[in-house]
Amino acid sequence: MHQDQDVVSRMTESNKLIDIAKLFLKMGTISFGGPAAHIAMMEDEVVRKRKWMSQEHFLDLIGATNLIPGPNSTEMTMHCGYERAGWKGLIVAGMSFLIPAILITGFFAWFYVSYGQLPEVKPFIYGIQPAVIAIIVMAAYKLGKKALKSWQLGVLGCLTITACLFGLSEVLALFTCGFAGLLLYFLKVNQSKLNSFLPFALAGALPFTGGSIKILLTFLKVGAILYGSGYVLFAFLEAELVANDLLTRQELMDAIAIGQFTPGPVLSTATFIGYQLNGLSGAIMATVGIFLPSFLFVAFLNPLIPRMQKSKPLRSFLDAVNIGAVAVIIVVCIEMAKETTSDWRMMLIAAITLVIVFVFKKLNSAYIVLFGAAFGYLLSLIA
Repeated sequence: MHQDQDVVSRMTESNKLIDIAKLFLKMGTISFGGPAAHIAMMEDEVVRKRKWMSQEHFLDLIGATNLIPGPNSTEMTMHCGYERAGWKGLIVAGMSFLIPAILITGFFAWFYVSYGQLPEVKPFIYGIQPAVIAIIVMAAYKLGKKALKSWQLGVLGCLTITACLFGLSEVLALFTCGFAGLLLYFLKVNQSKLNSFLPFALAGALPFTGGSIKILLTFLKVGAILYGSGYVLFAFLEAELVANDLLTRQELMDAIAIGQFTPGPVLSTATFIGYQLNGLSGAIMATVGIFLPSFLFVAFLNPLIPRMQKSKPLRSFLDAVNIGAVAVIIVVCIEMAKETTSDWRMMLIAAITLVIVFVFKKLNSAYIVLFGAAFGYLLSLIA
């Protein structure tokens, strides 16, 4: 009897891991547009379609993920995997999401080294960004409804949007919003003492002198201290590599281009740069270094989230961080929209896809991306 139960349990776990792998391999292949777009697609797949967790818990995971270093969307895949199948699910989800981006980026790195230039792909991705804007708007709308629990949180969200639009760091804005929510809680319960916690930070200057181990250590350091958008990565690499004449500025710009038009996390650019520095071994070491801290951070953080949810002060902090996270998503959407307003074709795609996502709310976001790519390509042929 016990043996039969063990077999059923193993089969159930195996099925869950297979489902996780299928979902995040698909997402890693089609998820263009940056972290906000990735999370929007994830919410559609994990919450609405598969019902692996409630929308409230998904929002808590977003808020918690914004408090640790590393690529947010990649870490969210790990959280979703952990919620579904424990630590094995965490590893399978993270790896499945990363593998397509790493392989595609690795191909472009080989092509670049072999032929000295990148293949022309712009016509094929012309319409993806405006389509992604529509997906992000829908995600912000749905998550915002859950996050907006009081008028005070609404005020904090508006202040966060304003602060970010005026140039305040997204990470600083989120922590400020969180502590403001915590302060409001203690003001409500008339307590004079406030228990707070500060984010830990890792620092140090590891010299980079070449070789795969040095590549690993450099990207490991960057992965452990990288807060906010993945695009902050390029500022680190400018200081680490270009300033030390290990990479030219043009090579770094080409790496940025790779990160922008390949699916998955922007940090897969590390694979491209590692290949430039030391071939295949360099690509492997750079990839392991940049993503390993995220696996460790999420494995440490996820079990703590239920405690944060049960503690009233930390619940207030997390609620404020959640509304701040929605505010940051809105800011990303605004910034992306600015880039489309100068082109009537992109504006047309954005308008059509926006209507589609709100009229056909159950439509898979993957079809929105494919529609945007196909329609964008056709419009790009118009002189």
